[in-house]
Amino acid sequence: MSTPPPVEYPVTWAPRRTRAVLLPVCALLVVLFAVLAVLLPANWQLNDRIMMTASGLLFAGVGLMLARPRVRADADGVTVVNFVRSRRLAWAEIVRVNFRQGDPWATLDLADGTSLAAVGIQSGVGKDQAIANARALRDLVEHHAAG
Repeated sequence: MSTPPPVEYPVTWAPRRTRAVLLPVCALLVVLFAVLAVLLPANWQLNDRIMMTASGLLFAGVGLMLARPRVRADADGVTVVNFVRSRRLAWAEIVRVNFRQGDPWATLDLADGTSLAAVGIQSGVGKDQAIANARALRDLVEHHAAG
């Protein structure tokens, strides 16, 4: 049996700088569009004001969706949260972690022959950091495969 990797669960990989930028921008969009809806000229109707506010909420919703990606590992497996979907994987389901040069994010090769994008580990955080994150996840996968 192999020695467990020096890690305390849960481990979460997420593009934190992206979130740090997107979350305040989303809040600003909601406030900005709401203020614009109130300050519209008097000849604009209520429907126009509602649509202006809804547009701000829509743009903020897209921004929040872009801020979702993360990969979270715990003792039982990995949860991959991408832009729209979330998937829970047992360690045995993950065959390999790939992060090739030029890839925007890591991918997980799964036991059923498919692959899953792990957008939470992405090159947008910096190439060296993304490689280190992918290697850490790979080490965990290999450790659990050996165990």
